[in-house]
Amino acid sequence: MEKEKLRIDKYLWAIRIFKTRSLAAEACDKGKIKFNGSAVKASKSVMLNDEYEIKTPDKKWVIKVVDLLFSRMKYAEAIKYYIDITPTEEIDRIKFEAAVFHTGKRMSKVGRPTKKNKRDLNDFMGE
Repeated sequence: MEKEKLRIDKYLWAIRIFKTRSLAAEACDKGKIKFNGSAVKASKSVMLNDEYEIKTPDKKWVIKVVDLLFSRMKYAEAIKYYIDITPTEEIDRIKFEAAVFHTGKRMSKVGRPTKKNKRDLNDFMGE
């Protein structure tokens, strides 16, 4: 295989945006990967300085290709092959959602009563 051509699905898998190559290919098929505003196929060749819009379940990415990565490697190395140019509004939205979601507490205090709540209720009702 010629080392000059690299498919977009393989590149997105190698830089660790998608966990598997088949998930990257599926995202291409569903139109979640865009180049210049139009959806791309999984077989599209990646070139240096290309900018892609990528929609994953967690985040909308905008990346710029800095170098081609042909095989998957650890995250610390993989991030050197692209520049994340995601708009700041999207990053702020993600941080806000993460702060709300990962507090470890429920959003509301409504839910099943605890044993203590049940005892208090039974005492109140006179049972």
